[in-house]
Amino acid sequence: MIKARDLTRTFTSRKETVEAVRGVNIDVSRGEIVGFVGPNGAGKTTTLRMLTTLLRPTGGEAQIAGFDLATDPANVRRHIGYVAQGNGSGDDQRVVDELVTQGQLYGMRSADARRRATDLLERLDLGGLSGRLVSTLSGGQRRRLDFALGMVHSPELLFLDEPSTGLDPQSRSNLWEHVRALRDDHGATVFLTTHYLDEADALCDRLLVIDGGVIVAEGTPDALKRRVAGDLVVLGTPQPAEVAVIAARVAEDAELTTTDTSVRLRVPGGNTVLPRLLSELDRAGLIPDSVEVRRPTLDDVFLTLTGRSLREEPDARAA
Repeated sequence: MIKARDLTRTFTSRKETVEAVRGVNIDVSRGEIVGFVGPNGAGKTTTLRMLTTLLRPTGGEAQIAGFDLATDPANVRRHIGYVAQGNGSGDDQRVVDELVTQGQLYGMRSADARRRATDLLERLDLGGLSGRLVSTLSGGQRRRLDFALGMVHSPELLFLDEPSTGLDPQSRSNLWEHVRALRDDHGATVFLTTHYLDEADALCDRLLVIDGGVIVAEGTPDALKRRVAGDLVVLGTPQPAEVAVIAARVAEDAELTTTDTSVRLRVPGGNTVLPRLLSELDRAGLIPDSVEVRRPTLDDVFLTLTGRSLREEPDARAA
């Protein structure tokens, strides 16, 4: 469904030239849910805008839903849906009219578009709001309407840019179910960006990690987490003076960091290492105030790959 090779995008101003995307290769098969993730400013939204024909690449090529991005953008648009970060609906329109109009723009008959609109509004918990003006909706309701607008023509390939921004936990979970249903029940392919690590972990079959305009890693969430070398063991103490003493008792080959009140070490098999370490500390008369073993997370993956944490908050600007 997506095959991109050496996609690049350069922005030039009077003062500087910025390489926002630098030779990105992407392969997405039919029926996959693929997450496109990375720190702020990594190139996510710029890439997404190129793949959806909204921004012309500086270089490279891509096939989207079987159509050439450069020579046949009209057919690309007919076969994809796109939910951008910002609201895509007009304030002075009724909710149902927005959806019907969107469907008609894709060639649907008015009656078919209205039936589809009614179905989507019910599925997205907007059924009682069909006659309301868009301007009267809450932020979460408008976000769900954006999602409906992207789905109204039943696209083969759906692009979602931070789809759950502004949604409460229940609405986010409901949205995830709709995304899964698109793949499971209708065979659709979904390509999404997100800053919510639980969303990426729970929803995506594969992740592509971009940083500095290039893809630095890809794989399933579990496979990426296995790239982090071991579990994180955290030993806490209220006595700053004990931190150095505890650290001195840790195996020399452990990856070690300290704070004023904790010793943190990255080791394979944390549950196996911890009993031996606590026994050693007990013999030395050292009793940590708290002990915790953390399995690798996606945030650990990003920290390892990019040197930065992927904060679980939406990107406020185009990346």
